[in-house]
Amino acid sequence: MEKRSFWFGILLMMVLCAITYANHFNNEFHFDDSHTIQNNAYIRDIKNLPLFFTDGSTSSTLPQNQSYRPIVTTSLAFDYWLGGGYYLFFFHLSTFILFLLQGLLMVYFFTRLFNISLPNDKRNTSVALIATTLYLLHPAIAETVNYVIARADLQSTLGVILAFVLYQYSARCRTFYLYLVPIVIGSLAKPPTIMFAPIFFIYLLFFEEQLSLADLFKPSRFKQVFAVVKKSAPAFICCAFMYWFLGKMTPKTWEPGGTAPLQYLITQPYVIAHYFQMFFVPNALSADSDWQLLPNMSDWRFTAGSLFILAMIVIAFITSVKKQLRPISFGLIWFFLALLPTSSIIPLAEVLNDHRMFFPFVGLLISVSWTVALLAKKLAPLISKYIPAYKIVFSFILCLILSTYAYATWQRNRVWHTEETLWHDVTIKSPNNGRGLMNYGLSKMDVGDYVTADIYFNRALKILPNYFSLYVNLAILKAATGYDDTAEMYFKRAQWYGGNYPDAYIYYARFLSAHGRNPEAITNLQQAMRLSSANIYTRTLLMNAYENTENWAALKQLALTTLQLAPDNADAKSYLIAADTKKGKIDTEAEKIKRSPTADKYLALSLRYYNAGRFEQCIDACNEAIKLKSNFPEAYNNICAAYNKMQQWNKAIIAAKQGLALTPNNQLLKNNLQEAYSHLSH
Repeated sequence: MEKRSFWFGILLMMVLCAITYANHFNNEFHFDDSHTIQNNAYIRDIKNLPLFFTDGSTSSTLPQNQSYRPIVTTSLAFDYWLGGGYYLFFFHLSTFILFLLQGLLMVYFFTRLFNISLPNDKRNTSVALIATTLYLLHPAIAETVNYVIARADLQSTLGVILAFVLYQYSARCRTFYLYLVPIVIGSLAKPPTIMFAPIFFIYLLFFEEQLSLADLFKPSRFKQVFAVVKKSAPAFICCAFMYWFLGKMTPKTWEPGGTAPLQYLITQPYVIAHYFQMFFVPNALSADSDWQLLPNMSDWRFTAGSLFILAMIVIAFITSVKKQLRPISFGLIWFFLALLPTSSIIPLAEVLNDHRMFFPFVGLLISVSWTVALLAKKLAPLISKYIPAYKIVFSFILCLILSTYAYATWQRNRVWHTEETLWHDVTIKSPNNGRGLMNYGLSKMDVGDYVTADIYFNRALKILPNYFSLYVNLAILKAATGYDDTAEMYFKRAQWYGGNYPDAYIYYARFLSAHGRNPEAITNLQQAMRLSSANIYTRTLLMNAYENTENWAALKQLALTTLQLAPDNADAKSYLIAADTKKGKIDTEAEKIKRSPTADKYLALSLRYYNAGRFEQCIDACNEAIKLKSNFPEAYNNICAAYNKMQQWNKAIIAAKQGLALTPNNQLLKNNLQEAYSHLSH
């Protein structure tokens, strides 16, 4: 292919990819993004960059999820710095740029690979371009591109492909082993990068020594095999060292999530077969699958998966014999080796995860695209006899496949747009996933649809009766709908099942603060801090509780340490001023209102007092509002709500009746009056 045509093809590939992903740049954070990005104070200051490489706990606010991935955390901190905050566009832009770079490198990698197998065929570059375009537009790949924290898969895969390109095209990189630098960097993003070593071994075996898999077992080929071992030894040493180093640097709190190694292992053959099928027909993509572990090896799915793997191994052996067929074998071996870290005896929390296909699909793409290219070349003379314009037909079919994949990816981008759209899709694709049902219910609760949220929470409860996070959300729902006793019961149950998770204490503390029980809230927040000190939300709630209890010394200390983690944190700056002046933000606001009073300002102040658990001052502020505006039912509602919290039911009833006399259909007043009557009757 001419140089001009080559770069035109690259440009066209990237333009098509950019158009396909044009609707994803403002997609929300999801799932693990909450504890690795949104609540992670460490990424809010670019000066923490050295810390990322020495302390794996900076990767997440959840101790169980803290792993050593400094390249990922560094990239997130850079995105935060570049955008000046949590601007979604910048987080998606940096991922997408690396995605396009990977595509460019894949074209170079594939082209050299194909040229070795079938020299002097000008169509090799075209095959590489088409194959890479298919990969970039594949809807399964969109699961990684859309999910911000899943950039770890992209950075890891990019490291492997860059290493191959450096080895293929640079004599200096081969001589001085510089091609291993991307492997070190990629490993610091995600451990599967170390699978480069065995993949590299197969590459040298097939494409440099021109040996087959069967030759590994022939004594006559010992010298050539030993040459491969010798050439690949630096890669194995590097990858072995990185495996050891990553294990040493990973926090002891990290947990893989699974609990049944044998069941996990026997489930994986069928999972691998599923991934293979998804390459061709990606019709079952789900952000959170409901697949379960197989009970035993007598399950038909274990047999089917095992037979599939056996068949692929046979194909890999057969296609490794002839030089021009070796990319088929190489791609299949890449596919299986890339899946090995997630399909091993270490049981992960999820049986399968669609973003795990990102790395393996590079190999599968090599195998499939080269198979199609060889078949097309062989059958072209025969087809041309019956279809003279077969090239036009082939082009049409290719365009149809690419456009179909592009449209499907566009739709997956839309699914990932919001929490509601994502988890609604999960409830459809994975109806037996309790976590998916819970998260969809949570998205409905966030918009005030408590009825729907309750339905989905209870559906989830039947599937996950011991899931602490579900009890936290049920408690929040019950508190929002006025069932405080039930809410507190659920909060305590959440702590029973999830005593090692910060969220079990954070949201209970928020509930306690809202009810004026600040000392209890502080105890819970301090426990949450012991579990995860980098959670910015925990720190904000604790600073608020310290302010409410006028514990100025503790408030100042916490504000200062928070500003060390996140120098731009406005709340910490405000609380630091409050600690220095020994005057809370609410009291400062109250003084301003006294100088320029209005009824609406006092009403807003009463709500702040209410949320701080300072119910008497809430009532005083409402009375000041009523002095300025006698016809003010909202003020009477706040008085009633405050008296309810103080369990002064008769006074609450009087306030509610005064408000209803002004607005008989006020639903908030009716609800608060009903609450007062219900307690008074007991």
